[in-house]
Amino acid sequence: MLVKTYSSTLYGLSAITITIEVYLGKGINFFLVGLPDNAVKESHQRIKAAFKNNDLKFPGREITINMAPADLKKEGSVFDLPIAIGILAVSNQLSAQHLSEYLLIGELSLDGTIQPCKGLLSRTIQAKKEGFKGIIVPASNYEEVRQLQGINIIPVQSLKDVISFLQNKEYSIPKQDSNRQKKITNSEDFEDVQGQTHAKRAFEIAAAGGHNLLLIGPPGAGKSMLAKRMPSILPPLSLNESIETTSIHSIAFRQGALQGLIQDRPFRAPHHTISDVALVGGGTTPKPGEISMAHNGVLFLDELPEFKRNTLEVLRQPLEEGAVSISRANMATDFPANFTLIAAMNPCPCGYATNPNKSCECSSYAVQRYRSKISGPLLDRIDMHVHVSSIPLNELQSKRKQESSYEIKKRVLIARKVQENRCDGSANIVWNSNLSPPQINRFCNLPKDARHLLENAMNKLNLSARSYHRILKVSRTIADLEGSPSILSNHIAEALHYRCLDRGN
Repeated sequence: MLVKTYSSTLYGLSAITITIEVYLGKGINFFLVGLPDNAVKESHQRIKAAFKNNDLKFPGREITINMAPADLKKEGSVFDLPIAIGILAVSNQLSAQHLSEYLLIGELSLDGTIQPCKGLLSRTIQAKKEGFKGIIVPASNYEEVRQLQGINIIPVQSLKDVISFLQNKEYSIPKQDSNRQKKITNSEDFEDVQGQTHAKRAFEIAAAGGHNLLLIGPPGAGKSMLAKRMPSILPPLSLNESIETTSIHSIAFRQGALQGLIQDRPFRAPHHTISDVALVGGGTTPKPGEISMAHNGVLFLDELPEFKRNTLEVLRQPLEEGAVSISRANMATDFPANFTLIAAMNPCPCGYATNPNKSCECSSYAVQRYRSKISGPLLDRIDMHVHVSSIPLNELQSKRKQESSYEIKKRVLIARKVQENRCDGSANIVWNSNLSPPQINRFCNLPKDARHLLENAMNKLNLSARSYHRILKVSRTIADLEGSPSILSNHIAEALHYRCLDRGN
C-alpha cells in the first residue's frame, strides 16, 4: 500500500513543496530516501516514541519513505508530522481521504506535542499558490500566519489534534481575526534629544527620501541616541512589507516572528566584529544576514571604521540594488536588503578632533589612515555626511521642550506622499534615494542659478558622478519637504552641506 503526504522545504526566501511517499512492504526495516539530512533521519526515533506515548501502533513491517524531488536536499525536523501521518495512514490507523488537501508542517516531541518551526510564512504562501485547501501548522506559529487570506490554517498542539482533525472529529480551531495586530509604539522619541537641531534635520531628510546617512562626531555626542530614534519617524509598514519582513525573520527563526506579523520597522545594530557572512547572509544552505534582517528598516553600523574592510565592501551591491545574491555549489538565491543605512564614526582615532574642550593628539597621518578605512566607492553610496557636535552643558540641562518624533513624522509622511504621487499610481513606488538616471533627469530639473551652484561645487570638490546624482536626490527630498515643485539653489546648497567628507572636513 502507498500513501502520499505533503510538506515543504525552504529555498532562500521561498518554499518548495515536498511529496512524501510512504510504502508498507514485507519484512522489518525502515528506509528513508530522498537526500534527508541527519535531522530528518532522526525522525524515525521521535515518531516511534510519539506513537508509543499516544497509544498508537508503529507498524512492525518494512517501511519505505521517499521524499520527492529526490535530488533536493531535505533539512530540518519539520517533516516529522507528515511522515508520522503517512505511517498512520498506510497502516490503516487513519483515513487517507483528505491527505492530498493539506500541507503538514511540524516537529514532534517524544510525547507527541508539536514544536514551532522556522519559515512558516513562506511555506504557507507557497501552499496557497499551489492550491492546497489548508495547511496544518504548530499552534505556537499560528500568530505568524493567521492573517493570510485564501487558505485554511489549522493550528495544532499535538499529534492527536492532527488525527482528530483529519478524521473529521470535533476539533476546536481558534477563530481567525482579520484585523491586523495592534502596532507597538516605538518608545524611542526625538523629543528626548536635547539640541542637535542640525542632526535632527538630517534625519528628517533621510527618513523622507530613504537616504543613507553617516554621522561624524566625538564620543558622547549622541550619535547612537539619534540613530536609535530613526524608526520612530519612518512611515508604518504596509501589509505587504509586514509579510515580507516577517518572512525573513521567520526563516532566520527570530522569536519575534512567532508573535505575529512584524509591525515596527526593523532596527539592526550588529557589532563591528561581525563577519561578512553574518552581515550579508550565507552558509552551506544560505540564510539571511543582518542586512536582510534590516529589510524595510534601518541598519545601524556604529564605529564604522572598526569594521573589517572586506565586511564593509560587501555592502556595495545591496546599497545599490536593494538585494543580495548568494551563490553556492548546489543553489543560488536572492535575499531582499532594501534598508536605510545609518553609520557613525569618530572624526579621528581618539575621537576628539572636533571637541573644543579636549585636545586631539592624533597626527594628520593617523587621521587620514583612520578615515581611509572607509573606501571611496562605499562613501559615494552614502547620501549624507553630517557632523554631530558635543552638546554644551547649558543646552543639556535645558528644560525646553524638543520637537517630538510624531511632529517630524507628519512632515516625513507628506514628503513620502509627494513621491508616491510622482510615480503616477505605479505599484512600484520609487523613493528619491532610488531614482534612476532617467528619473533624475525627469524629476530633478534645475533652474539656472541652482545648476550653476552645483557645477561650481562639482569642479571645486572634484565630485564623482555618483556623488552628483546623490546630491540631486537629496535636493529633491529637501524640496519635497518644503512643498516646492522645483529644486532651488537653497536646496542644492543644503544638500552640499551634507557632503562634509567630500569637502575635506
